[in-house]
Amino acid sequence: MRARRGDRGSATVWTAFAACALCLVFGAVLVLGQAVTARHRAGAAADLAALAAADRALWGEAEACAVADRVAEAQGAGLVRCQVRGEVAEVTARVAGGPYAPEVRSRAGPAGPPPGLPAPPGTGVSGPPPAGSPEGPAGPRGEVP
Repeated sequence: MRARRGDRGSATVWTAFAACALCLVFGAVLVLGQAVTARHRAGAAADLAALAAADRALWGEAEACAVADRVAEAQGAGLVRCQVRGEVAEVTARVAGGPYAPEVRSRAGPAGPPPGLPAPPGTGVSGPPPAGSPEGPAGPRGEVP
């Protein structure tokens, strides 16, 4: 019986197609990884810049935003927007990573009202529990309920 010569070399063609498909998948994974890395770098830069701006919020918006810009630049990002309202700073940072330029917004400031002061109305944050309550501090004469 004679071997068929029509299929000879077809494994080489299939191997070449499989190698091309694997290269495409590998390229897609690299592109996705680059996008995720750029997004995380932008997020980290925005978080650090917002913390720096909130730290200097009481010195004025110009000083706070200047510090935020320096911090963002040190992280390899650019500061797109900076706004300070009271003690709360909100910044947007952008990182150019290849064809991607993700922008991430971050906000930093105090977590709630200082101890001993009531929360502003309508904020949903409660102040400290009243003195003498079961979950609060000791009563006025130091007795614990």
